[in-house]
Amino acid sequence: MCVSVTLIDTHCHLDADVFDADREQVLQQSQAAGVGMIVIPAVIPSNFTKVAALSKQYAQCCYALGIHPMFIDDVSPSDIARLNASVTEALTTDNQLVAIGEIGLDFFTTKQNRETQEYFFCEQLKVAQTHDLPVILHVRNAIDDVLKHLRQVKVKGGIAHAFNGSLQQAETFIKLGFKLGFGGAMTYPRALKIRALVKSLPLDAIVLETDAPDMPPAWLEKKERNTPESILKIAETLAALRRIPVSQIIEITQKNAEEVLPKIANLYTPVQALH
Repeated sequence: MCVSVTLIDTHCHLDADVFDADREQVLQQSQAAGVGMIVIPAVIPSNFTKVAALSKQYAQCCYALGIHPMFIDDVSPSDIARLNASVTEALTTDNQLVAIGEIGLDFFTTKQNRETQEYFFCEQLKVAQTHDLPVILHVRNAIDDVLKHLRQVKVKGGIAHAFNGSLQQAETFIKLGFKLGFGGAMTYPRALKIRALVKSLPLDAIVLETDAPDMPPAWLEKKERNTPESILKIAETLAALRRIPVSQIIEITQKNAEEVLPKIANLYTPVQALH
């Protein structure tokens, strides 16, 4: 029996310049691989317009608006008002805006602007709270600090992107209404911690992502550009780790993505029947 299922890439920077030359071909290839929806998160106000335009141009795409912690030094507090205005407008003009993101904290690159990062993170959480939207979180080397702020500014759940924390931290996110995003890092045999985590987490807590063109999976390391087409083999990796059919992984992660980003359920039609 065939079950109609759709792969959802919950985090892909399809607006990146490296896709400008062949973006349509990349989308066609991902669709052929069974990808029915791609979430494109903004990272800085200057790309708000581009992620929205791509989502209007391609039915396979939707988007999030936010300011990434690694770009905080390039913005000013007035950009929070710009974000709020852009979200307000988008919610009245299209259906493709599904979240606030990519927002969060990053203490891997630097902690010198910690106070500024936390200010922008909290203010963006307030924007999400105001509009009752979920958030897409960047949490690198900052999971406990992110959780601290989520307890203070409560939002409608979301996704902890590229999660690589502990089981206890994962459980805390889940209790706050979040799903955990796993992608290319999980495909490396040496990634023992992440692999152990995805084998022990409840399946209803997991969503799939590529972070393309970043975070290439094992088979693309230092060779080719990462694209949303990779999500199928990422799903196959998770299926192998959990020892269940890939069709079951796709069905479950599709349901999880729709649950945590509820607006996407009305934006696409499943594109491939998998056994």
